[in-house]
Amino acid sequence: MAVKVLVVDDSGFFRRRVSEILSSDLNIQVIGTATNGREAIDQALALKPDVITMDYEMPMMDGITAVRQIMQRCPTPVLMFSSLTHEGARVTLDALDAGAVDFLPKNFEDISRNPDKVKQLLCEKVHSISRSNRRFSSTVTAPAAAPHAARPVGVSPSSVTAHARPAAPVHTAPASAPRRKSYRLVAIGTSTGGPVALQRVLTQLPGNFPAPIVLIQHMPAAFTKAFAERLDKLCKISVKEAEDGDVLRPGLALLAPGGKQMMVDGRGTVRILPGDERLNYRPCVDVTFGSAAKAYGDKVLAVVLTGMGADGREGARMLKQSGSQVWAQDEASCVIYGMPMAVVKANLSDAVYGLDDIGRHLSEACI
Repeated sequence: MAVKVLVVDDSGFFRRRVSEILSSDLNIQVIGTATNGREAIDQALALKPDVITMDYEMPMMDGITAVRQIMQRCPTPVLMFSSLTHEGARVTLDALDAGAVDFLPKNFEDISRNPDKVKQLLCEKVHSISRSNRRFSSTVTAPAAAPHAARPVGVSPSSVTAHARPAAPVHTAPASAPRRKSYRLVAIGTSTGGPVALQRVLTQLPGNFPAPIVLIQHMPAAFTKAFAERLDKLCKISVKEAEDGDVLRPGLALLAPGGKQMMVDGRGTVRILPGDERLNYRPCVDVTFGSAAKAYGDKVLAVVLTGMGADGREGARMLKQSGSQVWAQDEASCVIYGMPMAVVKANLSDAVYGLDDIGRHLSEACI
């Protein structure tokens, strides 16, 4: 059965082009379009699409407000389009908090120069989020994160706190408690659904978390700095976009910069390398996990969160061969059960936990 899509954008050109690209896939059917957020809500209620593509800057009602109301009235997977700017990144992260599943850069030049590549990417995204694991049945307000220790008194975190979003699915408790150990590094890799998942995990960690953390999130170069800043404001630990030569230290999470690769060495130093065009992902979870296995042997605790594909599996294999621990997010709480599934099916996971348990178990495991 074809995936039914509602296309929302105030640009007539972009609306038509997206509709044409999607309609070229025999397994996708564009069932309607809308020019603003209010029309999007009305069309979503009337047409009941499987997926909605949404612009964020529109007259009458912006995309984020529309996403929030759609999640309250007729929860539907939403793919956001965003500009490749710092402001575009901030708005996109707000949209993900509001309930959007994933995003794509809105680049008119790419549509003109690389139509086949754009078609493949857009159609793949639509198919993947139509099959997403998120249960679109109700919405809840995410719990407020504790303020960062460094935030000045009087500065409100309201601009970065989570908005109403679909409730997390119920998941089963793990069979055993995590093994306590003095880990030299915690490494977390993720993709689709990762920005919200990382936020929910990291906001549970105490400011004196005893191990250094590295984060690998599939994300464009223009987005990672804004994402790191957002996490830093929300979390008790410190978070920053990694730079070449950064030193790993307890209570600090370093986010791999988009478009590049991040490796760690035995001296506790981060190396940022140019993105290799031969690799599908920049940053790549396998690259960082593999360097951690070489540098720290059995002293790494790796976590693979929600995401499409299998990035992280081969890096997890290297970590397991070195004696390190690997955890995977459970299927029920993933937006896309791809990356964790690849690790679990390869028998590389020491534990499988629901998203809301991972932060607590990290605090329990690291001494």
